[in-house]
Amino acid sequence: MLRSPFFYFIILLFLFSCEEKKTITTNTDSIRKEALTLRNQGIKNYEKQNFNTSFYEFNKSKQLYETLKDSANIGYVLIQMAFIQQVNGDYYGSKETVTEALTYVKKKSIYTAIINNTLGIADKELSLYNDAIHYYQEATKDYKDPVEKQIPLSNIAALYIQQKKYDDAIIILESLLNKKTLKEKTPEISKSSFQDNLGYAYFKKGMDEKGFQLMNEALQIRNEIKNTYGSIESYLHLADYYAKKDTQKSNKNALAAYNTATKLNSVDERLEALQILISNNHGAQNSKYVQKYFSLNDSIIKVRNNFKNKFAKIKYDAKKEKDENATLRLEKAENQLALQKAKYLRIGFVILFIFLVLLIAILIRYYKNKNKAIEFKTSYNTETRIAKKIHDELANDVFHVIAFAESQPLSAESTKENLLQKLDDIYGRVRGISKENNRIDTGTNFTNSIKEMLSMYNTNSINIIASNLENINWESIDDVKKIAISRVLQELMVNMKKHSNASLVVIKFENDPKSILINYTDNGKGCEKTKISKNGLQNVESRILAVKGTINFETEPDKGFKVKISIPK
Repeated sequence: MLRSPFFYFIILLFLFSCEEKKTITTNTDSIRKEALTLRNQGIKNYEKQNFNTSFYEFNKSKQLYETLKDSANIGYVLIQMAFIQQVNGDYYGSKETVTEALTYVKKKSIYTAIINNTLGIADKELSLYNDAIHYYQEATKDYKDPVEKQIPLSNIAALYIQQKKYDDAIIILESLLNKKTLKEKTPEISKSSFQDNLGYAYFKKGMDEKGFQLMNEALQIRNEIKNTYGSIESYLHLADYYAKKDTQKSNKNALAAYNTATKLNSVDERLEALQILISNNHGAQNSKYVQKYFSLNDSIIKVRNNFKNKFAKIKYDAKKEKDENATLRLEKAENQLALQKAKYLRIGFVILFIFLVLLIAILIRYYKNKNKAIEFKTSYNTETRIAKKIHDELANDVFHVIAFAESQPLSAESTKENLLQKLDDIYGRVRGISKENNRIDTGTNFTNSIKEMLSMYNTNSINIIASNLENINWESIDDVKKIAISRVLQELMVNMKKHSNASLVVIKFENDPKSILINYTDNGKGCEKTKISKNGLQNVESRILAVKGTINFETEPDKGFKVKISIPK
């Protein structure tokens, strides 16, 4: 009786699966044991502050847990890696890592609470206060224990103080201190922190006497329970309190904070204390504090950048190793199949080979198309990170100017001119960088953001008209496409300003069931089509093609410039 080739194919797969099950069971136990060992070693090295080693061990452990599809342990290890990145100032990296952890922790739990609180801390350090408050509020919802809820609530109160929302901060902190059900359960270390922040909020609100009493009592409690780290915050708050009342007492508290922070190697608090000392002192000691500040600041920037680079390299090397191992495993499997080919029926393997080829071709095509959008999105995120980073780093230049102003005689005309020139340079750099690379709002304000961007190029000599922008349902358009449209329009504006010498620009938006159509026209001097790429418009074409759109340039010398863009919805 003749049998179908699929009969032999199924038997072949059954034989393979029987052989593999024995191997998989043994390998699974070995892998789980190795993953647990690496995870525990990572915890020990974290406690010893061997951060590079700990991060490497956690990352290796994560890779092994991935092979086991152990979501709980993957999520836990990623959270630990994010903690390490935050301790070393890599806040963007920690957000990326802890967001990845969120994909493995789907149910609301202590893990999601910790993740949201970690995201809040990162955004707070990046000065994204509203985002930070949102994540802290989410963490509050996820914590089940009322005492644990105090952590994100106190973080929200601290941010309200930074935002000068003192009444909001006072309401939260007083509720934390006065809840009868929590008084006995709340540790003294937490109570003293709440009280110190409450006093600081009252002081900032203008209620100096009440604020001072609470801050002073909090410091005494912290000293009694030997909360040395907490006392740093108390000294800094009291130094701020005395800054305009008694410079000597302000300096005394600032020095106490600086010395304690030095013993505990708390760099950010040392910098904060030095800032107070610099602002309080205008004599010979000022230069000493300024020198210490710059030396410490430069040192910590180098150290943190070094950590960031190492963390990124550890991840990159691990991914590279994983990809290489996958390639080796694939090659080994193919060799085994080749050896078995002579043993089993040829027809079955021909079918398998054809199936694999088709599957690989489909996957390659799928991931190739998918990666275009991912690469574009990544490019956009990189631009926003670069803009934020450059903007932040300019803070050092600003501080140099402050130090220059405090250390030089401002009565001298040359000093004034030098100072004004430095400030003007910094302002121009910040404004230019921020406008060219700022984050694009793809939400409900997308239309307004386009209008605002176009208005920047609208001058007495250049009239820019945009029509039918509101007639398009932007909420139904993918964020990636909205980003592409915004960037393309911005680059067309830059090109117009640099090359066209146009006095009138008309941008018309049209809508059909399948596409968004954008017609750009200016009355500038135009150019030859062969020179378009040289004017920087090649990037415009790349952005449109990345979202599967089409673009046509119509231009001739002295006959204006036209661009027709079509983007599928």
